[in-house]
Amino acid sequence: MPCIPLRLRHALASAALLALSSAALAQPASPPRISDNVVKIGVLTDLSGVSSENAGKGSIVAAQLAIDEFSKDRKVLGMPIELVSADSQGKTDIGATRAREWFDQQQVDMITDLTYSNVALAVTRIADEKKRFAMVTGAGASTISDDQCTAQGVHWMYDTYSLANTTVPALIAKGLTSWYFITADYAFGNALEKDASAIIARSGGRVVGSSKHPINSSDQSSYLVTAQGSGAQVIALANSGLDTLNTVKQAAQFGMVRGGKQTFTPLLSLITEVQAMGLANAQGMVLTNGFYWDMDERARAFGQRFFAVHKKMPTMMQAAVYSAVLNYLKAIEATGTDDVDAVVAKLRTMKFDDAVIRNGQLRADGKMVHDMLLVQVKTPAESKSTWDLYKVLQTVPGDKAFAPLTESKCPLVRR
Repeated sequence: MPCIPLRLRHALASAALLALSSAALAQPASPPRISDNVVKIGVLTDLSGVSSENAGKGSIVAAQLAIDEFSKDRKVLGMPIELVSADSQGKTDIGATRAREWFDQQQVDMITDLTYSNVALAVTRIADEKKRFAMVTGAGASTISDDQCTAQGVHWMYDTYSLANTTVPALIAKGLTSWYFITADYAFGNALEKDASAIIARSGGRVVGSSKHPINSSDQSSYLVTAQGSGAQVIALANSGLDTLNTVKQAAQFGMVRGGKQTFTPLLSLITEVQAMGLANAQGMVLTNGFYWDMDERARAFGQRFFAVHKKMPTMMQAAVYSAVLNYLKAIEATGTDDVDAVVAKLRTMKFDDAVIRNGQLRADGKMVHDMLLVQVKTPAESKSTWDLYKVLQTVPGDKAFAPLTESKCPLVRR
């Protein structure tokens, strides 16, 4: 066998390596991995209950706006994006049944909204079991991203702790130290009263009493009379939706709101409720929100797009659906797959600064921590239009509004 000179052998080896490299480059890239060749998003909301104005059809509109903004042809990685929706009716069994049906039979990849905390807690557990994704935007119980957190669930907009921790210290700083609660007797209301009570005590105040009412309670008169008789400086409402609206309207009829000796503060009240209360009744109330359509130019632009479809400005919950869906699709695009572990991992590395969420970061416990707004309801004279309802008193950074990660009981948090 002839001897090949060393220089020639090196040249041949280099040529071979170059050929292999060129062949590798010529190979088509691995196709994106999209399960079932479609990304399907479910909005499980309240279409018929006390929070239907806060979420409901507006949440479906918000999800569609996010999809349309992400892609004009409604595709991600070349695959179609589909949207489905349903009414949980605020009932755990109905919400859980629909979630299982969506995951098992309709191949839904992600469920969002989940207006009620009892429904959200059930669906996040099912998503964890099925290796699918739940983005909670409507429910607020802090336990969702605390001791009952899940690897396949995130808590996107607000929780009961951030609501209380923004409003309570502001009112106690004004010398309003004695508090009475009117609380909706379900997961959200009880969590809100619990978190607020702890913050009141820590801030130097005291809770003098509490009344519990069933959800969707049209007659709040007995609870209001008891709260008035308590002599508390603050009557705090730990309810939501129509329950909050009815409580404030009936309090106004009793002369307890305007010119009364007690301060009313709904710990969760969205612009749909405030608009329905009327500024004459709601003026001066101090509230916490995670989003307000008139907070800056980007928020206004989104608010106008939403209004063009829904004929109302977006609530905090509806805006959260838009942000969650938009960023979910961005994470799929960035990772090249809708695999839930990959998507969640990507979301945890992203910084969020969209039309809704400002200075946001998704923590290890699944809680979206971002700026919260302390607002005051305008007087009728201050308001220039139907939805011009708030003046922003303070922007509270997320690390000040939300409970610190060091206090989390979430098992996903490494100690």
